[in-house]
Amino acid sequence: MVRRLAVIADRKLSNKGGGWLLDKPEQIFTPEDFDDTTRMIQETVRQFVEKEYRPVAEAMEHGALEHNIPLLRKSGELGLLGVEVGEEYGGLDLPKTVSTVIAEALAGTGGFSVTYGVQTSIGLLPLVYWGTKEQKDKYLAKLVSGELIAAYCLTEPQSGSDAMGAKTRAELSADGKYYILNGTKMWISNAGFAHLFTVFAKTPEGLTAFLVERDTPGLRLGGEEKKMGIKASSTRQVFLEDVKVPVENVLGELGKGHKIAFNVLNVGRYKLGAGAIGGAKGALELSAKYAQERVAFGQPIANFGLIKQKLAEMASRIFVGESAVYRTMGMIDQALSSLDKANAAEAVLAGIEEYAIEASIIKVLGSEVLDYVVDEGVQIHGGYGYSAEYEIERAYRDSRINRIFEGTNEINRLLIPGMLLRRAMKGELPLFDAAMKLQKELLEPSFEEPEDKEMAQLEGLKKLALAVLGLAALKYGKQIEEEQEVLAVAADILIDIFAAESALLRARKLGGGVYADMAALYLYQALDRAQAAALSILPRLAEGDEMRLMASAARRLTKHDPADLVEVRRRIAQKVLEAGGYPQPKA
Repeated sequence: MVRRLAVIADRKLSNKGGGWLLDKPEQIFTPEDFDDTTRMIQETVRQFVEKEYRPVAEAMEHGALEHNIPLLRKSGELGLLGVEVGEEYGGLDLPKTVSTVIAEALAGTGGFSVTYGVQTSIGLLPLVYWGTKEQKDKYLAKLVSGELIAAYCLTEPQSGSDAMGAKTRAELSADGKYYILNGTKMWISNAGFAHLFTVFAKTPEGLTAFLVERDTPGLRLGGEEKKMGIKASSTRQVFLEDVKVPVENVLGELGKGHKIAFNVLNVGRYKLGAGAIGGAKGALELSAKYAQERVAFGQPIANFGLIKQKLAEMASRIFVGESAVYRTMGMIDQALSSLDKANAAEAVLAGIEEYAIEASIIKVLGSEVLDYVVDEGVQIHGGYGYSAEYEIERAYRDSRINRIFEGTNEINRLLIPGMLLRRAMKGELPLFDAAMKLQKELLEPSFEEPEDKEMAQLEGLKKLALAVLGLAALKYGKQIEEEQEVLAVAADILIDIFAAESALLRARKLGGGVYADMAALYLYQALDRAQAAALSILPRLAEGDEMRLMASAARRLTKHDPADLVEVRRRIAQKVLEAGGYPQPKA
């Protein structure tokens, strides 16, 4: 851990978790930087989807969930289940970017992408990072091959997002050989065909994780849940009635289960963000093709301005989301490449935790981009979009769960500014020094015209976020957690900053063109959103002359000239129609 902190401390501020609020990177990692291995695996997944998934997709959607099993095993044969597992257990031990690319490429498989995601993230990663050698030797290679299927049992009927409120209990037997588990777990993905369950239960020491095999007496499953979407996945309750688990199946330390529960969520969040962007690309492709085929009033509806507006907005948000996802993955992989391999698992977890803020950002951003794109996709399809005969209908239903998975978007919105403030209080980020310096600057503003207007606008957004966070911290101190509405506003501004900066830096790296248009469109709207959001909460944070001063500053920091967004959107839409979907930049 000390080595990890030392390495990250030596890195540029903009590359630290949350450091981008105080500094600007010169370059960021983008999909155009993928190496040959990453591109080869990306193509392997695409072929897997077409050859293995498509023929059984309709049957899975109508209840033939057993197809998940051979699909997982085929994934294992292709090496797709062990991307983040060491070679000694049959894995590939590749960078985190690769696992994210797979998540994006599998997005179009709907419910199966959930099955795969559980297996490769929350299913086996706890074992990778916290398992003993004996536990790994017994289970890990079989999970990597797909011979065993994993499930993760954290959520309970009464606790929901409050993992620490779990009611399931584990009591040590009189002979000290077993823990006896009693309780109920809910919304357990893969439960219908899983062989190994990671179950969280309360012991006298606190929340603890256990490895529980399916055929253990007392473990019983409920029926399949009747879900709105992701119907091709298995979701059931898991009932535990006097389930005897050998003490050697305790995963990690007694009472430290929260470390497993919370750390593994960071991985799930950035993969979910990537998967959502992949799903959005698929929905945009469906919508662009339909718009060109559907004729109304004597011409394709793709010729209509309001349809072009929708396609342009969809593409712009996808570009921004994709840029933010892979910028984050680049930072994570760069950090992990510098770490000491002596304590590999602990080092990897610490490195991922460093970017927990960014993981939450791309989870919220990606899931809300996807929801926007599928909603507009249904609208473009008109009445046909409401028919199950058209793919966009399933995409619409499948998308909705993403704002709930891996911590609701509301929870993640509280985490984003909350983690920033905690790091500032620990002295890990000079946030408060920057906020104090900003207060003096706001009293003596400069009215010089900047040479780089877009970067100056981004800088204004960062200053506004600092001002809001500084005022909130000053007024509420440790009680800031109770001001959820304030934190949510701060989160939205922070999300827009990271997203807009990622898109702008990538667009410049690509040489401008339509990508500059997409980045500029998002930034323009982010400035308007930030001003309205800040003005909505400033009366909560200040009063009198101070409040008026800050309101004036908010308007000044988000100021921009009017732009012909109609023309910008038309240019973007033209590229979408030419590409038949998302105009993916070429490497």
